[in-house]
Amino acid sequence: MAPDNNRFLIHLNGRWRYNRRVPKQFYHVVAKRMIRQSLKTKSIDIARMRRDALEKADDKYWNALALETLSNNGLTENTRDVAEKLYKAAVARALIHGFAYKPIQTLIDDATLDDVVARLRKLDVGVGEKRQPSVVEVEALLGTAPNPTELSQKVSSAFQLYVDKIAFDAQFKKSDAQKKSWEKAKRTSINYFIDAIGDINMADITRDHAIKYRNWWMERITQGDPDGNFPIPYTANRHIGNIRTLYREFYEFIGDEFRENPFRKLSFKDDKSSQRASFEDKWVRERILVPGLFDGLNEELRTILYVLIETGARMSEICSLEPDNIFLDCDIPYISIRAKAKREVKSVDSNRDIPLVGVALEAMKCVPAGFPKYMDKNLLVSASLMKAFKNRKLLPTKNHVIYSLRHSFEDRMLEAGIDYDLRCALMGHKNERPKYGQQGSLKYRRDELLKIAHPFSSNLF
Repeated sequence: MAPDNNRFLIHLNGRWRYNRRVPKQFYHVVAKRMIRQSLKTKSIDIARMRRDALEKADDKYWNALALETLSNNGLTENTRDVAEKLYKAAVARALIHGFAYKPIQTLIDDATLDDVVARLRKLDVGVGEKRQPSVVEVEALLGTAPNPTELSQKVSSAFQLYVDKIAFDAQFKKSDAQKKSWEKAKRTSINYFIDAIGDINMADITRDHAIKYRNWWMERITQGDPDGNFPIPYTANRHIGNIRTLYREFYEFIGDEFRENPFRKLSFKDDKSSQRASFEDKWVRERILVPGLFDGLNEELRTILYVLIETGARMSEICSLEPDNIFLDCDIPYISIRAKAKREVKSVDSNRDIPLVGVALEAMKCVPAGFPKYMDKNLLVSASLMKAFKNRKLLPTKNHVIYSLRHSFEDRMLEAGIDYDLRCALMGHKNERPKYGQQGSLKYRRDELLKIAHPFSSNLF
């Protein structure tokens, strides 16, 4: 039998209308036996397109209602299917009426008065009106259909959805080790929230929960955690920021991008005085660049330390150097830090070339192929070097860490009067000034770095 192209269509007063009988078992829900709706067009082609959209919305809705009669209490597979079909039907129906579907809380918090009034008028709701709008119309235009994704998501499962799908852009350029490190840092933050508040439904999180979580961190900062550590405000802000990001991106993903974030503006004022210290030149030359001092470390680990001292590169950047990033057989030896297909750098400005001078050049000659033992294992390298420094009493204060050598490199460039643009380029920092050229040739960079290179003994290696 040929399809009825004009099914559910009637022509009245020069315009087309959608006219469809409601299945008997759904009379009590739809509150009418016939659905009659103007399609606001004289064109049969446009009428058919709008009819198709309404027909699909009704089919989804009635299919969901039929499934609902089979569902048990609780969030079963059937009830999830019901919720999904009801929600999609509401979204489709809202579009047919000329509105974007918005959850009711979004309408309450952010919608303009004109938007709300227009939706109510579409429902013919007002003083003196006798018409009773149907459930499906109210769900579509006033946003009362429950979002199926939100219904089934506790904080832990929402985070897994975030890792698996939502945060794809943040991960696809990372190496496997970078992905693992990224996820571990985020998961730690989520676990802190679950420890403090519980693994509650995303939909149930309120401003009171967010404030309670901030107070949980405040107590730790002032009184210490169970292990006797005292987190700094920066640490608390990072973990609060991660749950704030999860909340925002989760709701954007399910289409509720205007939902107010309960974790907004809850960070602590950061005490900048707690920044990491840098090593003084005298300390590096007399206490660290001492022949035989690090003979107990393997060659790759020693080389990474020496390259860090004279390049200021990040530990992750040094550990990720491969043969095609190392240029020793040329007039000006250098290392090239670049993002790759499956390994990203911290930012676009981190892509750079750093000439090798002093102890860094001599050290790299010992491992011209890079550091295969420590590829993508910068945390292991930092921990190993930190242990070596502690055992040799090479940390002047409790604020000194291995990363302090990077700060020392920047201080040395500043004190030597090296141009600001070149300092930014060599450190891989963002430069707010307009960028022209390449911030100097390799020869220029090499000559500037020679001004600050540490003297070292030839029997260091």
